[in-house]
Amino acid sequence: MKKSLISASVASVIALTSFGALADGPNFYGRLDLTLTNSDKGSTTQEGKDGTILENNFSHLGVKGSEKISDGIDVIYQMEFQVENTSSKGDVFKARNTFLGLKSAAGTLLVGRNDTVFKQSEGGIDLFGNSNADIDRLVGAQTRSADGIWYYSPKIADLITLNATYLMTDNNQAGVENADDQYALSATLGDKKFKAQNYYVAVAYNKGISGIDAYRGVAQVKLGDFKVGGLFQNSESVKDGSEDNNTYFVNVAYNLNGVNLKAEYGKDEAGFGKYYKNISGVAGTDINVTNITVGADYRVAKSTLIYGHYAMYEGDHKVAGVKVDLEDDNIFTVGVRYDF
Repeated sequence: MKKSLISASVASVIALTSFGALADGPNFYGRLDLTLTNSDKGSTTQEGKDGTILENNFSHLGVKGSEKISDGIDVIYQMEFQVENTSSKGDVFKARNTFLGLKSAAGTLLVGRNDTVFKQSEGGIDLFGNSNADIDRLVGAQTRSADGIWYYSPKIADLITLNATYLMTDNNQAGVENADDQYALSATLGDKKFKAQNYYVAVAYNKGISGIDAYRGVAQVKLGDFKVGGLFQNSESVKDGSEDNNTYFVNVAYNLNGVNLKAEYGKDEAGFGKYYKNISGVAGTDINVTNITVGADYRVAKSTLIYGHYAMYEGDHKVAGVKVDLEDDNIFTVGVRYDF
C-alpha cells in the first residue's frame, strides 16, 4: 500500500513537472479599482449617476496562460470577468476579454471575445483609461466584441505589426447587411510601452463595428520624463448615413519624482462618445463638444496605484436648425487601484 502511494506521488510530481516544462500558466490575476466621484450630471460616470458616488472602474478576475503543442506552435488562452462591487443590480460578473488561440512564427490567431484592433490601436494614449474620463467619453468604436477572429502579425523588422479583427454573422447590427461589413484593421509602429523604442504610431480602420465606419491615427513619444501624444479620428454612422465628423485629443504626461502629472484636451464633432449620447437627449447636428482633464497618479507599491483627476465637459449642437447649449458636467475623482 505504501509503495503504491509513493509510486503515485512520484508519478504526479513527474506529470506536473512535465506539464510545467511545456506550459506557462495557468496564471490567476485580478484588479480592484474603486473611486470616490462627484459629478454634476453623471453623464460620464460608469452607471450614469450624479452627485457623490462610489464607482467600480472595471475590477476584474482572470486566468491566462499558454502551452506548447508542437515545435513552434503554442496554444494560448485567457478568461476574464468584470466583478461588480458597487452595483445592486445583481449582475455580479460580466464578460471581458476571453479567447483561445494559437501563436507561431507566422503570428497569433485568436477566437472569442476581445477588444477590436481598432480600439487596441490607441496604445498608451488614453491617459485616463478605464475611468469616467476615458477617451470613449468623446470618441466612438472603442469596442470589445464577441464571436470574432483576431490576427496579429509578428513584429516586422522589430518595428511594425499588422493586425485584424473579423466578426461573425451573428454580430450583425441594424444597417449592417453582411459579416464582411464588420471588421477592423490596424498597423502599429514602435512600442507603446516605450521599452524597445521611445515612440508609438498607429493607423487603424473600423468597418461597421458598433454601427460606425471610422479611421484614426495615433502618435505618442517619450522625451525624457515627458510623454506627449495625440489621437485623430473621423467617424460616420452606417445606420443613418450621417455626415462624417472628427474627434481629436492631445495630451501630455510628466513624471515628477514618481508622481505622474497628466493633462488632456479633447474636441468632438461626431457625437459617438458617451458624454454626448448621455447629455444631449436628442440627436442634433453641428456638434461641438470640448473636454479638459487634469490629474495625477502615484504608485505607492508595485501592486497599488493612487490617483485623482478633474474632468470638464461642455458643448453645443443644433436641433431643428437652432443652436442649443449642452449641459456642462464637472467630475472630480479620487481612487485606488490594486493589481494581483
